[in-house]
Amino acid sequence: MRVAVVAGPEAGHAVPALALCRKLIAAGDDPVVFTAGRWLDVARDAGIATRKLGGLAPRATDDDSDSGAKIHGRAAHISTEILPDLRALNLDLVVSDVITVGGGMAAERLGLPWIELSPHPLYLPSKGLPPIGSGLAPGAGLRGRLRDTLLRAATARSIRQGHAQRGAARVSVGLPAHDPGPVARLIATLPALEVSRPDWPENAHVVGPLLWEPTETVLELPPGDGPLVMVAPSTASTGAGGLLEVAIQALDGTGVRMVASMFDAPPDGLPGWVRAGFGRQDEMLRNASVLVCGAGHGLLAKGLIAGVPVVTVPGGGDQWELANRAARLGSGLVVRPLGAQALRAAVRTVLGEPEFTAAARRAADGSTQVEDPVEVCRAALR
Repeated sequence: MRVAVVAGPEAGHAVPALALCRKLIAAGDDPVVFTAGRWLDVARDAGIATRKLGGLAPRATDDDSDSGAKIHGRAAHISTEILPDLRALNLDLVVSDVITVGGGMAAERLGLPWIELSPHPLYLPSKGLPPIGSGLAPGAGLRGRLRDTLLRAATARSIRQGHAQRGAARVSVGLPAHDPGPVARLIATLPALEVSRPDWPENAHVVGPLLWEPTETVLELPPGDGPLVMVAPSTASTGAGGLLEVAIQALDGTGVRMVASMFDAPPDGLPGWVRAGFGRQDEMLRNASVLVCGAGHGLLAKGLIAGVPVVTVPGGGDQWELANRAARLGSGLVVRPLGAQALRAAVRTVLGEPEFTAAARRAADGSTQVEDPVEVCRAALR
């Protein structure tokens, strides 16, 4: 298969796209990734063919205060920008990230089948769930079901507005207003993080987290034999800020060691019990007793697969939803708002109660009960 994989430059979306490309290459297929920023060089170094994803820069006519207009209007523009490259590649299939929907629009304009890649659980609205993003478990009993019905009604107007914006964006590039959707959906999450719903789409396939280590560097751990706390500040623009600084303040004097995973250069003047930098996260987790993170899906899934319990400090986007799903598994605690005292108490609790680690390991046990994303892609063509 000749496949274009389209994803924006945020780590939580670019890394799963690159991980999918590596799986396609290993299976003998021929992927090309469309992305931007640092990930172009990372992909090239890994032997993945690349194209720069155009159309990402804000335009004077964009209204970034309206998320629907931002996603759909810019998607139409992106589809136009990448159309010549896609046409020239003689493709069989396009895989487009769930928030980089311009790839799907461009595929449809070329008459190509396309697949949506969700690097997290399925976030489509459901008639059996509270609105995604609420962080709530499905309501139980008459009162719980009524609560969910009222919450869905409260969000219905926004959903209709989003559909209208998507339709207008599609018409602007010559597509019909009605969106037929992808031929398949790759849901790249742990089964434990999914929620049962009565209207699961027939074309949605849980394929497990698409994880990859974009560096071979192994970060040196701090000396000593105290429990190792791994801290990973969110890479998302909506993540909670100041996590590393507050974590150092919170855990100073508690006898733990800390290793912090960072894409950017670490700050100066770190205490001797802390190490920070860009290194293999799987190696950090192999030695960690607890993970402190923003509840972005990629690192949360890595932690659970490694059987490491979590203390989540969710910011915006889907982090509140994911943090609460992990907490309902019994695999960790949620701290919000971020504060040194609350973070210290949460870390101490998770370190002191083995039930959290046991729950994380149970979540990991289900990680093999997934479909092969490459086979899903091939089946979509058949």
